[in-house]
Amino acid sequence: MSLKSVRQLTAAALLASCVFGASACVPLKSHQGYVIDADLVNSVQTGTDTRQSVLATLGKPTFTSEFNQGDWYYVSRETRNYAYNNPHVRDQTTLRISFDDKGNVSAVRRSGVEQVASISPSGKTTPTLGKKRSFFDELFGNIGTVGAVGGGGQPGQSNTGGGRDTP
Repeated sequence: MSLKSVRQLTAAALLASCVFGASACVPLKSHQGYVIDADLVNSVQTGTDTRQSVLATLGKPTFTSEFNQGDWYYVSRETRNYAYNNPHVRDQTTLRISFDDKGNVSAVRRSGVEQVASISPSGKTTPTLGKKRSFFDELFGNIGTVGAVGGGGQPGQSNTGGGRDTP
């Protein structure tokens, strides 16, 4: 192989690694939930619209409340993350439509990303009672228990200590 072809091959490999490396820094954007159309949302009027008209205008809600005469919630969320990181909420809109006892719209409320709660778990392990076992205890802990009392054995033999006697 000539020196010129080695240089070209090295340059091509360097260029390919730069392209693949830079692609990991591109943010991944995603949308979750309801796609909000401002004109349709603004057309829902308190005192005028009913459950049926809201269903026809906005469609099925993201979820409904069991309390407060069954409020309807439409949730839209935009997230972004880099490579293998956890996604972060960039924007969220929650549309809450309340109904009165007769099924008429009594209120339309909007809230944003300020309602998003960030929860960090207290640890990576779940506390348990009893002996703390290491990785190797878990891995090799069952060696020698095959065929023991109550644990398998040969067909026709009793592992409980009673039963047939064998000569």
